[in-house]
Amino acid sequence: MVAGASNIEVFIVSPIVDRRNIEFVLFDVFGLGEILASPFYAHCDRDTVEQILDSAERMATEIFLPSAVELDANPPRMVDGKVQIIPEVGAALAAYADAGLSAQTFGHNDGGLQLPYTMAMAVDGMFIAANQAIANYAILTTAAAHLLVAFGTDEQKRLYAAPMIEGRWTGTMCLSEPQAGSSLSDITTRAEPAGDGSYHLHGSKMWISGAGHQIKENIVNLVLAKIPGGAAGVKGISLFIVPQRLVDKDGNPGADNNVTLVGLNHKMGQRGITNCMLNFGETGATVGYLVGEPHQGLRYMFHMMNEARIGVGHGAAMSGLVGYLYSRSYAQERLQGRRIGQKDPKTPQVPLIEHPDIRRMLLAQKTKVEGAIALCYYCSLLIDKAAVSEGDERKDASILLDILTPIAKSWPSEHCLQANDLAIQVLGGAGYTLDHPVERLYRDNRLNPIHEGTVAIHGLDLLGRKVRLEGGRGLHLLADRINETIRQALGSNALSPYAARLAEALAQMQRATAAVIGQTNDELGLANATLYLDAAGTVVVAWLWLWQAVTAERRLADEDMLDEAFYRAKLAACRYCFEYILPATENSFALVEKLDDTFLSMPLDQILA
Repeated sequence: MVAGASNIEVFIVSPIVDRRNIEFVLFDVFGLGEILASPFYAHCDRDTVEQILDSAERMATEIFLPSAVELDANPPRMVDGKVQIIPEVGAALAAYADAGLSAQTFGHNDGGLQLPYTMAMAVDGMFIAANQAIANYAILTTAAAHLLVAFGTDEQKRLYAAPMIEGRWTGTMCLSEPQAGSSLSDITTRAEPAGDGSYHLHGSKMWISGAGHQIKENIVNLVLAKIPGGAAGVKGISLFIVPQRLVDKDGNPGADNNVTLVGLNHKMGQRGITNCMLNFGETGATVGYLVGEPHQGLRYMFHMMNEARIGVGHGAAMSGLVGYLYSRSYAQERLQGRRIGQKDPKTPQVPLIEHPDIRRMLLAQKTKVEGAIALCYYCSLLIDKAAVSEGDERKDASILLDILTPIAKSWPSEHCLQANDLAIQVLGGAGYTLDHPVERLYRDNRLNPIHEGTVAIHGLDLLGRKVRLEGGRGLHLLADRINETIRQALGSNALSPYAARLAEALAQMQRATAAVIGQTNDELGLANATLYLDAAGTVVVAWLWLWQAVTAERRLADEDMLDEAFYRAKLAACRYCFEYILPATENSFALVEKLDDTFLSMPLDQILA
């Protein structure tokens, strides 16, 4: 640390990560050590985790971060039908692959490192924080390869998944179409049998991230299409491997596969990753290979989509984290005005962090960002628990993950965007300029409430489907875990009031859920599903903050004074969550429970008046 401009001290921290928070949440709170102790991860211990995190932090800081501003200012462009991208993108992805990071979460049998998903999320979070546009190429590829490992044939794994696991090729997911958007039942891309076991695809896909480039020697496009004769709607959708270049029996890319790049979408944020409109079959036969069974494509694609949805939430959290770290540092260094009550202009100006509202905005950012990170880590921990468990324990982890996935995608996307907004506000007018990264981080984060399903779609998914699965078992399991933390917190004089508030919020959530499930008019019952989603997410994040606070109190009781400031900051953030954030759920749940129809019953002529 170095002396600041006043009597406070300015701490020199990483611009992209808070390693102490990673260690606290993963090991002290969630007990990742128990996962590492399982036979499946016997080759990986805490020292290994620390070493990989160290290497990833260096690589992200030294290779990914330096090009973030340039890539935002000079996004991919289309020249003579081909994409031009600054060379730093290819160099960064090559370094990522050379370090073996493309293979982190794949089993040894598939050529992977077989590392816990939770650890890989922490690793990739650093690359997202450093340069989200570049990191997204790698993260999309990992999700595509996971899908093929889960559902592809041995031949498909060898020819298409293996090169992605090695980091030699990239992957995409091709769902949306110009006329359909998120309504997948309305897609029209079709796949005609070619007579040799392959298919010829015809149609267009829109908003395809990571497609159309020449960064790597091939791109594996995973495309949803309909085979003639299939059922109408989503039940008739199949999934196809559509490589950018055709592949021979030895896995060598050859001729172009007529996946035509129509154009690039020019975006507000995350500008460095291509976002394309693609045509199939326009300039010749576009060959595709069926994954799994016909008409099961959407089920298979959900494997990738759900992984991507948690990834979206985590990406939002990391954008929020970088904005928080930057604005916190700026607030320590920037001298501005004097404290309330100090009127003498001859007295020295004080750093921004001395002003109460700056402290409020910093604590709000910390609470939202670290709460979102804990939420995403907990979801990744459930993936690891399912991998190392059997029977009911594995099933419970999977059901919990199902109910938390729409929350993990949506709550960070909205609340960490708010954190980015506060980061700009801390800097004042300077934050609105290109001189500081906070405006870019806000633009990058603004996409996250939209892609991989809008917030409204995930509200309908949670309240219309997930809370009802298996007689509401997912919600019961979640409530059991929340109540366990409440019981622990009731033993603390400082935390017991928060435990009581959380218990009431949980009860209100359960009443609102029951009211909707008991409603036969689905449109009325789900009218406020978005409010329910946000409020439910806030209850979950409040639980995770209470869990962190219980752990922090224990560490303080152990006289771990070296990290006293860290633990007390956790307690302060927990307090902020319960005083400023959780109370908002009361009104939201009340509206859901009473089936409020204010806007639903409003005639269109009044809305348009």
